[in-house]
Amino acid sequence: MAISSSSWELPLVAVCQVTSTPDKQENFKTCAELVREAARLGACLAFLPEAFDFIARDPAETLRLSEPLGGNLLGEYTQLARECGLWLSLGGFHERGQDWEQTQKIYNCHVLLDNKGSVVATYRKTHLCDVEIPGQGPMHESNSTIPGPSLESPVSTPVGKIGLAICYDMRFPELSLALAQAGAEILTYPSAFGSVTGPAHWEVLLRARAIETQCYVVAAAQCGRHHEKRASYGHSMVVDPWGTVVARCPEGPGLCLARIDLRYLRQLRQHLPVFEHRRPDLYGTLGHPLS
Repeated sequence: MAISSSSWELPLVAVCQVTSTPDKQENFKTCAELVREAARLGACLAFLPEAFDFIARDPAETLRLSEPLGGNLLGEYTQLARECGLWLSLGGFHERGQDWEQTQKIYNCHVLLDNKGSVVATYRKTHLCDVEIPGQGPMHESNSTIPGPSLESPVSTPVGKIGLAICYDMRFPELSLALAQAGAEILTYPSAFGSVTGPAHWEVLLRARAIETQCYVVAAAQCGRHHEKRASYGHSMVVDPWGTVVARCPEGPGLCLARIDLRYLRQLRQHLPVFEHRRPDLYGTLGHPLS
């Protein structure tokens, strides 16, 4: 990544790309290596993709491998954040919630840890991916997962105010507009996109969300073949508020880096004040501001 001399003071983020399998300890080892590399390179926040903890072969295995937020795996990430001294966006944890005993289903939970390892925010995926795409295989997330009940207000971090989302959420602009109107400067879409929808929609949707909200968009992605039943598209990236892809991971596991320039974001919003020009009197309020 080329960085001009004037940009060195801007906060640096790392976007991690992995190939999760059903082996949770191997997945943690891979993620930890990338997080430590991000810390060595000077990042203050590292983003991990949806299902960073594991990708199972079927719903039964998903439920068996899931854990509560207070379980061993999140404890390891808490220690990792503290050890490395950086914030972690854990983009989609298979969470056994407080209603696990009653429902026997889980939540797809985006967890944000600060550099002391404390949980500062959780968002449970509100749009579940129940689709059948020819050539990609069926996806019925609701077989094992409960949709989250609400959005999370944007969270102040060392890189700006972050709005939390997960993967399929990017197809619903109402969510991104609500987060932007609540003050988000960075939108996160940790994902595990498929091999058919990925080439067709991945970059287009991410750039559209960035342009319409005038936010940075950070999208950490799963890549490659997880097991005999599933593969993911990869192409993790960071998009700036103008819609330009400013960082992109190469093929395979690894990371990319980007600097977040909030001054540029504010200048762009001043020059192109689209939120001041909205006409809710004509088409209602898409994406009601969060309370």
